[in-house]
Amino acid sequence: RAGLLSAPLRGRFGMIYHVEFYSVEELTDVLARSARCMELETTPQALRLMAARSRGTPRIANRLLKRVRDYAQVKGTGRLTEAIVEQSLAMERIDTLGLDDLDRAFLKALIEVYDGGPAGIEALAATLGEERDTLEDVVEPYLLQVGFVRRTKRGREVTAAAMEHLGLAPRERPDLPQGTLFDPDPET
Repeated sequence: RAGLLSAPLRGRFGMIYHVEFYSVEELTDVLARSARCMELETTPQALRLMAARSRGTPRIANRLLKRVRDYAQVKGTGRLTEAIVEQSLAMERIDTLGLDDLDRAFLKALIEVYDGGPAGIEALAATLGEERDTLEDVVEPYLLQVGFVRRTKRGREVTAAAMEHLGLAPRERPDLPQGTLFDPDPET
């Protein structure tokens, strides 16, 4: 995060690059190479399933490959098939988009505790018992990338896409008229 560096230090770098997330195709290629290096028998479809759940990150893709390999060696024949990938990642509780338990807990807290938001990051961190930095550096970037969370001036808000992914009905928010600070109280 370049913003954590002082401006004079940042200015000493000749070029500052922004790194994009990898595509599923690129990650499939990364996994194919890793599988060859590990001498694993696999299928292109199995590699693509892992790539799709890798959050656009080769490090995560390779970690999933190792977990699936371990599962295949213990529960199967050692061959990585689509069924083995599905079973292994289901056991790890990683869904079809690569969301894990912490991602889902973040979204559910935002939905259930904060009525979909907006909620501040400190409040979410306290609710989840996680560090703010963990949420900002690990959880939020991917949820923002897939369009499940919006960051606003008032805080984080869940999107309809997140509700749909979690199998929840979108929440109806009544459009209540907002009074002014000096409106007379109708109760008095």
